[in-house]
Amino acid sequence: MTILVTGGAGFIGGNFVLDWLARHDEKLVNLDALTYAGNLETLQTVARHPQHVFVRGDIGDRDGVAALLRQHRPRAVVNFAAESHVDRSIHGPADFIQTNIVGTFNLLECVREYWSGLDGEERAAFRFLHVSTDEVYGTLQAGDAPFAETHRYEPNSPYSASKAASDHLVRAWHHTYGLPVLTTNCSNNYGPYHFPEKLIPLVILNALAGKPLPIYGDGRQVRDWLYVKDHCGAIRRVLEAGVPGETYNVGGWNEKTNLEVVHAICAILDRTRPRADGLGYREQIQFVADRPGHDRRYAIDAGKLERELGWRPEETFDSGIAKTVEWYLANPEWIEHVSSGSYRDWLNKQYG
Repeated sequence: MTILVTGGAGFIGGNFVLDWLARHDEKLVNLDALTYAGNLETLQTVARHPQHVFVRGDIGDRDGVAALLRQHRPRAVVNFAAESHVDRSIHGPADFIQTNIVGTFNLLECVREYWSGLDGEERAAFRFLHVSTDEVYGTLQAGDAPFAETHRYEPNSPYSASKAASDHLVRAWHHTYGLPVLTTNCSNNYGPYHFPEKLIPLVILNALAGKPLPIYGDGRQVRDWLYVKDHCGAIRRVLEAGVPGETYNVGGWNEKTNLEVVHAICAILDRTRPRADGLGYREQIQFVADRPGHDRRYAIDAGKLERELGWRPEETFDSGIAKTVEWYLANPEWIEHVSSGSYRDWLNKQYG
């Protein structure tokens, strides 16, 4: 038995690979293009794991993906591969269109051809799980109900628009061709191995370096925060028991403003790594101009996933953020290599 994971050297995909190999004896084939956010150092502990096969490649490479499917004959494909940073999508949307839309299309076509050639029980048991985001639903006002799976799509950034398009493709391949797909739409993830362009790792690293802690606008944008290990557990559960064609929202039931998140990190660092001058880390907070089209509030209703599949997150925001800060304090080498870009030197030497 084998599963194929795409984007398995990124933040969420890498955590999923580590958790899967710790829990299963099943072979996992890991396909990742190793763009700027793909980091094999995240997977260092499983580099020689007998059930982990890493392949550098792009989901848009039909010949390469088709060859992997023929060779390894997976029972499932879990698609994490995506460009995922809103700020980068604003400044350079082309990569997001290419990977998230065209890449997903090419992957679906390869998987459809492979699945069509399966027989009997193998064909019936096969699943394609597409990992998406709550940002496809747009923004909420303060009193609005959280996003349910039936909420209409209203993406507001090039990133969320490209992910919305990929979700529509996945849905269409199920309804038109019968491909047994599952879609998960998750809220903001945080935890170990997070690339330091995102809010939580950026604040941790800037605080320790004595740099400003930048907060967009008034800092009162609300997000639902989901610890990445909980997200991995939800994906495993959906893969195991989800109904083909269905969408499942995955959230942490933790709505926090960006300012509350930064204050929480500062409080933990004040206790565990106090500043030499005796001042608190909040002194480093700096409000900066808001980004264009910044959505005000995201909130996920994960009730369907609990009712139908029995999943709830294990971590509260307080427990998850404490574990996250602790991990960054304990892993300065990973952080230094990512921050300096030196982790790419080995990739260039290994892969050219």
